[in-house]
Amino acid sequence: MAHLLGAESLHLEFPTRVIFDSVTAGLNEGDRIGVVGRNGDGKSTLMRLLAGRMETDSGRVTRRRGVTIGMLDQADDLASGQTVGHTIVGGIDEHVWAGDSKVRDVIAGLVRDIPWDALVDDLSGGQRRRVALAAVLIGDHDVIFLDEPTNHLDVEGISWLAGHLKTRWATNSGGLVVVTHDRWFLDEVCNMTWEVHDRLIEPFEGGYAAYILQRVERDRMSAASESKRQNLMKKELAWLRRGAPARTAKPKFRIDAANELIENEPPPRDTVSMQSMAMQRLGKDVVDLIDISVRFGEKTVLNDITWRIAPGERTGIMGVNGAGKSTLLNLVAGTLQPTKGTVKRGKTIKVAVLTQQLFELDDIQNDRVSEVIGRQKTSYIAGGKEITPGQMLERMGFMSAQLTTQVKDLSGGQKRRLQLLLIVLDEPNVLILDEPTNDLDTDMLAAMEDLLDSFPGTLLVVSHDRYLIERVTDNQYAVTEGAFRHLPGGVDEYLEMRRRQVSGNDKPAAANAGNTSGGKAPRKLAIGGADLRNAQKELASIDRKVAKQNARIAALHESLATHDQADYDGLGALGTELQGLETSIAGFETRWIELSELIEG
Repeated sequence: MAHLLGAESLHLEFPTRVIFDSVTAGLNEGDRIGVVGRNGDGKSTLMRLLAGRMETDSGRVTRRRGVTIGMLDQADDLASGQTVGHTIVGGIDEHVWAGDSKVRDVIAGLVRDIPWDALVDDLSGGQRRRVALAAVLIGDHDVIFLDEPTNHLDVEGISWLAGHLKTRWATNSGGLVVVTHDRWFLDEVCNMTWEVHDRLIEPFEGGYAAYILQRVERDRMSAASESKRQNLMKKELAWLRRGAPARTAKPKFRIDAANELIENEPPPRDTVSMQSMAMQRLGKDVVDLIDISVRFGEKTVLNDITWRIAPGERTGIMGVNGAGKSTLLNLVAGTLQPTKGTVKRGKTIKVAVLTQQLFELDDIQNDRVSEVIGRQKTSYIAGGKEITPGQMLERMGFMSAQLTTQVKDLSGGQKRRLQLLLIVLDEPNVLILDEPTNDLDTDMLAAMEDLLDSFPGTLLVVSHDRYLIERVTDNQYAVTEGAFRHLPGGVDEYLEMRRRQVSGNDKPAAANAGNTSGGKAPRKLAIGGADLRNAQKELASIDRKVAKQNARIAALHESLATHDQADYDGLGALGTELQGLETSIAGFETRWIELSELIEG
């Protein structure tokens, strides 16, 4: 593959520390590189060095003659006084850019909801960011650097961007370097991963899942690896292998050694145990929204929806900006009353909301982290084990040196982690997370998810981070066109639903309508009330039973492979049990389909 650009013996030093020391890296035609690492370790700095926007102290960056570069920087400033259209396409005549399918695709994918003649000065931060990204993508660049391009994009926009970048260049041509904390995006787009840490760049083959596999194996082989960090990565790896095996199918490196590390690793969550604990803390009733409608003036945001939230329920909520997600959560939290309908709240519920604004830290800005944690209880139960607040702080990535730091001097990511930790330490039994991934790197996201795995209550998450939604929730719903729709097919079903809506082939759903196929209008629910609640419980029970039986089937296959082949009676017993389990699963699957059709109408 032809060389596009490279860095040789880079050394960069800031007044307080060395960022890079003797770093060498290269970008070839066809490379799609995801850059990961802890916040502050130099990911964005590396991109600016390679793109020529920053000079190195020593070493050099070389580029093949004629290579053109485009970059989306975190600090991109749009020219004041310009319209959206001029910022994106410049002075190119409309008949020229309108005839370019790539330009039309970028405009439709990123800025179709932003007025073409609006001044960029009047746009919100998220709109400005999308305009800047569109301006980079319409260029015919050989190499594109993108620094956190998924910020301010919803699930739909992130999916579009991934598809655009995958098809932008022909195979084995063009080059992409992207810094992002969106792990689904890394898996979908990248064929290489660079981890920036300890003044160097460490390359890995494949996307995020492949990177985790190799990193676990690297840590196993390194006597100096920290055991706690390794154990956390093993848990992440175990989920990746169980939940999305296709993600790890492409890497060419040896996977067997990494798989050995998770052979006895339990599932990330003991769902049955968590739901049992949630019942003990919450009782049978959490929050029931019954025939709810919410109107603001003439606008109907939610229309005749019903949602009965169960103890231990872990639900992800998706929807475009302005669809009503926050309105729905405010109803659950009790900070908003419906225009019509009934809200029934359990007597024992204690709701906590992780907001995007860090309000929880306003009154402790001048306190040191150690003082804040010292005001908490002396011990907590997490994952069945008793741990101290200090141990939980360490679990969330705080070093001992940071304990003496005042809250106001923490980085954005550290404040975000402290905010979540303080909420969890207050021991709510209903936890609402509103875009919790802001300012967190991939390691800290894994640590946050590890903390949430041991949360024994009801968890409701609104996020554009597809990986997080799939990782920490068991069910997904969409708020769309005033309705609240269950998504048995998860994020993929949501994206397909949005495609139909944009193309005009999907009609507004009845309240709580479920999955639909083709372009047909969804039917109304076949059942409601207690019958609906019971059917949903049975459906969840079937999922758990099938998971257990699949695990037993895997164990039986292993036993058959290692059993004494001369022991016909023993082999026969194993075979009979295996056949019985497979028959049982077939029955469960039939019942699952029946219940899904009954619930969705």
